[in-house]
Amino acid sequence: MKLLLHACCAPCSTVVLERLTADRNVFGGGGELALFYCNPNIFPQGEYYKRLGELRRFVSGLTPPDGVRLTEPVAPEYSHAEFLQAVSGLENEPEGGARCIKCFELRLRKTAQAARDGGFDAFATTLTVGSRKRSADINAVGEAAAQEYGVRYLAEDFKKRGGFQRSVELSREHSLYRQGYCGCEFALPPSRDTT
Repeated sequence: MKLLLHACCAPCSTVVLERLTADRNVFGGGGELALFYCNPNIFPQGEYYKRLGELRRFVSGLTPPDGVRLTEPVAPEYSHAEFLQAVSGLENEPEGGARCIKCFELRLRKTAQAARDGGFDAFATTLTVGSRKRSADINAVGEAAAQEYGVRYLAEDFKKRGGFQRSVELSREHSLYRQGYCGCEFALPPSRDTT
């Protein structure tokens, strides 16, 4: 299996990587697991690179199971304007609403395209670990992107079976930076300094 994993951040990636590499149905015969850090929603730019750096630091310290090759995260060029265009008119939507769906669509379509273009068998996302994210919405978007680009989507709800709690434990264990918001400026806590 050659799987492209959309990674939103290091903390969410912890439990997903743990589960995927332990799953004999996915990587029982070996394969490649590549991370794709496609998150133009993250603001400000410094936050984007901070999260990418943390993801790279975490992955560089992992030893995957025999037969599984884990590659360094690939990140497209930061393009926040693309995100703003995708969610234009939805800025005042509540968290979890139509703006978030558009954000998922943007990121998972880009992941599906990268999976197809890179010759991957399938793609998945770490987004379903988030305690405030509806996995059914994310998986519906992933399935639609998979159909559009002709590549398989691995639909999972990684927050199940204590996934979110496990990600918190693993983040502490690896001293990972845990952000206090999803990434976009519309979800920024009012007290957060973005300079």
